[in-house]
Amino acid sequence: MSPAKDPAVALPRTRKQRKRLKRKVKIKAKRRAQKKKNLKEKENVTPLVKKYWLQRYDLFSKYDVGIKLDEEGWFSVTPEEIAAWQARRCAGAGVVIDAFAGVGGNAIQFAKVRNSVVNPLACRHVIAVEIDPHKVALALHNAKIYGVQDHIDFIVGDFFQLAPFLKNGYFTNHASSQAFSGTVVEAECIKPKCRAILCRYSLFKVAQAITPNIIMYLPRNIDVLQASELSWLSSPPLDIEVEENFVRGYSKGITIYFGDTAFS
Repeated sequence: MSPAKDPAVALPRTRKQRKRLKRKVKIKAKRRAQKKKNLKEKENVTPLVKKYWLQRYDLFSKYDVGIKLDEEGWFSVTPEEIAAWQARRCAGAGVVIDAFAGVGGNAIQFAKVRNSVVNPLACRHVIAVEIDPHKVALALHNAKIYGVQDHIDFIVGDFFQLAPFLKNGYFTNHASSQAFSGTVVEAECIKPKCRAILCRYSLFKVAQAITPNIIMYLPRNIDVLQASELSWLSSPPLDIEVEENFVRGYSKGITIYFGDTAFS
């Protein structure tokens, strides 16, 4: 009769089992570290930013890789899904000009389109203009995370002053649901409605001097009819398309496409 086996004695693990166990330990450790990091980060989030921090993966899918934003960047950056769609709409451009680059959300997506499209003439380069040097540093850092920094020229300056020196391409303007992300424009658009209308008129005129192919991303509560009337500033009037943008079923803004960016 064979001796009874001691249930307390563990059988040696196979090599495959050891590898699987190590992998599980690493995954758990990584999750704990990420959870600890998120809790610490959440404690430092200001009340103004808290709502947007909860939507961080909608803003940047690679947020956990090391994306950086300043306080204004949290509520002025275009959600990644919307920025990617806008970028695909002008994939045939030789040059894309992002007039108010902020922390780089749109510029990164424009550069990704350039980097992924087979046609070498599609969106050859992106010019990202931003008046705040700190935001430019953040945008460059974020572009490196997406691996597109070599396809973007970041320029520190006021778009209104630089516009006469920019090459022809697709001009883009981005605004959040609260205010424009460019410092010069934002100062006007957070004022009464009539000022905001004048601001968009001035901005459109400056952009039109560069190219008729214009994309404007505006607050969801914008007067669409008045914004659409900008197309009549050209002779003949520009083609126009108005699009409401949603993320997870929630309205985030209105995009108006002018010129060749509008679907015919």
